[in-house]
Amino acid sequence: MNPRATRPRRLRRLLLVLLAVLLLGGGSLGYVLHARHRGLPAAAADGSFSLAEPGLYYRDSATGRVARHDGAGGPPATGGPACERFHAAGERVLCLRKLPGIPARTQALVLDRRLREIQRVTVPGIPNRARVSASGNVLSWTAFAVGDSYAATGFSTRTSLLDLRTGYLVKSMEDIPLTIDGTRYHAPDVNYWGVTFAADDNRFYATVSTRGRTHLVEGDLRNWSARALRENVECPSLSPDNTRIAFKKVSDDLAAPWRLYVLDLADLREHPLAETRSVDDQAAWLDDGTVGYALPGREGRADDIWSVPADGTGRPRLLVPGGSSPAAAN
Repeated sequence: MNPRATRPRRLRRLLLVLLAVLLLGGGSLGYVLHARHRGLPAAAADGSFSLAEPGLYYRDSATGRVARHDGAGGPPATGGPACERFHAAGERVLCLRKLPGIPARTQALVLDRRLREIQRVTVPGIPNRARVSASGNVLSWTAFAVGDSYAATGFSTRTSLLDLRTGYLVKSMEDIPLTIDGTRYHAPDVNYWGVTFAADDNRFYATVSTRGRTHLVEGDLRNWSARALRENVECPSLSPDNTRIAFKKVSDDLAAPWRLYVLDLADLREHPLAETRSVDDQAAWLDDGTVGYALPGREGRADDIWSVPADGTGRPRLLVPGGSSPAAAN
């Protein structure tokens, strides 16, 4: 590979990372100052709200709470718990909250669908990604962490795994044995993020970043191992039928640095989706044929939730203005 040819991509990635640091750092400080004056919003949901009804659940940007969109054109049901990131599947709900104070900390709340607390875990960093397996048995979350000596840009990620069947908690996945190009891989800058689980609650997929490159890895919980499948895959999301992965991919377009794609796991062929704007999100499958994701609203508004067909046809459709962290519940 020509080193000169890789410089523009590395520069783009460095600029994106620096922008993320500024946004996350500023947002975290603003949140801390705001919390000191007003106090944290209550974590608990209103007594009348639960995830018992089918629909599209999401984080409402105006209130910071989980809400439900029924798809029938009626007003959203509001009053869910306050979360920065949210996901739900099976009988479990994962709610990530920023805690006040410095250094930044993330509280992961595990709830049932009646929103009764099951467990809480506190880890360093700023909430970033949340995922629950289809059964609700296994959960994962990612936080941006600041201060790793190997991170030239000043931040890295910490991804945790929690198995509710055994109570086993892994606060950082960095030590999982990793194979790249058929060889056991060791490096101090390995970072994981964006975990997604298969239906068997054993196989999982995630992004690994090391030495300026990202890899899609397939992991095995029982054997506690992971192997790289291909490069330039970020924030994978496994389809309900477990055959495809939606992901974001670094593009050569500075105006839209991340594009949404779908990867067929049978032959590792990919195709772009009809969404041509830059999507910096871990997409969520709303059904076997539709992918949902958040995009910044117009004129600096909060995020909106959009959907697009997973086969590359059609066009993006606005689902929920002022929402993020979509999760379809049946």
